[in-house]
Amino acid sequence: MKLLYWLDEWSALDKQEQQARLPITGEDLLDDVFVKYEFVDLNKPLLFTFSPAGTNLQQQDLHSDFAPWGYSLAQKQNVNIISFQHLGKSNWFRSRNLIFFLEQLSTLLAPFESRLGYGLSRGGFAIGAFAKLLQLDQVLLFHPVSTKNTVLVPWDDRSSTEIAQQFDWQGDYHDLDLGDAKGYIIYDPTNKIDRLHAKRYSQLTHLRVFGMGHGTHATYLNKFGFYKQVAVDFIRHQQIDIAQFRHQTKTLRLKEDYYDSLNKANANSSHRLGLLSTAHNVLIDEKKAHVKEHKKTIDIQPLVDIATKHQQENPQDALKLLEVAKKIAPDDLLVEHKLQQLEWVL
Repeated sequence: MKLLYWLDEWSALDKQEQQARLPITGEDLLDDVFVKYEFVDLNKPLLFTFSPAGTNLQQQDLHSDFAPWGYSLAQKQNVNIISFQHLGKSNWFRSRNLIFFLEQLSTLLAPFESRLGYGLSRGGFAIGAFAKLLQLDQVLLFHPVSTKNTVLVPWDDRSSTEIAQQFDWQGDYHDLDLGDAKGYIIYDPTNKIDRLHAKRYSQLTHLRVFGMGHGTHATYLNKFGFYKQVAVDFIRHQQIDIAQFRHQTKTLRLKEDYYDSLNKANANSSHRLGLLSTAHNVLIDEKKAHVKEHKKTIDIQPLVDIATKHQQENPQDALKLLEVAKKIAPDDLLVEHKLQQLEWVL
């Protein structure tokens, strides 16, 4: 725990002396979690990242140049970074040693006025669970898991949930606790489990990417640099340009294999019709449960995009989607115009 000793001494210095001691880099091993850090400038944000699932790194795989998930991205943005990489395949950052480390660390972070968190899936769980402890100001989460406590999320029947029961899901930090953190959660509302987890993050701005998926299809977004670009904008500005985000997701829909399969040749395929039907039902459900409370923050653009893309092949489906959008945003002139066009055709 070299970092704790260094921070304890460093925190006692005045701000000018603290800045003079930078940059500093280092690493620690906390049971089955590797942590690497770099502090470069007190005037820059401090970013926390936790690795997602999908790796099976072991201690022998670590070397001097190893960079945990998100570490290199932070370096390129010239911000301060503390990055946590889980070791082993089934690891949910539940180690008692790690938790003790984070509890001690949280008392030594006063010099850093801006604190950010960035995580994906399992890493998103960790950011959400430790956000209040670390007093994060802003977070960016891609389809995070809110907890694996089966009492709280009985609908999460993924195989990873059963495997995760080897860990303690009753003790401290087993569930999301954002504190005063604000920020963004990005997910695919047609993925039922991701959607239900996302609803538990009610204080964040919800950005929906229809068809993004959680595993296989999410790799396409990584391939086209989607995660990276959104994260860079978040790290640089501590916010996301919603209009630019919509443009990016619309562009991706023209590239992804997932949507390439929804072409004219597959106009009546169960795959395409299933996606349209699911999207329609999702928005109906969200309307019933959340429109009154979150009317101004619900993003209807993905719904309009899907309706526009398929209005020629299946105008009835497109009409239903636009009717839902109209109920959510009754004053949207674009939706009104497209509805009038479709109704005239039908």
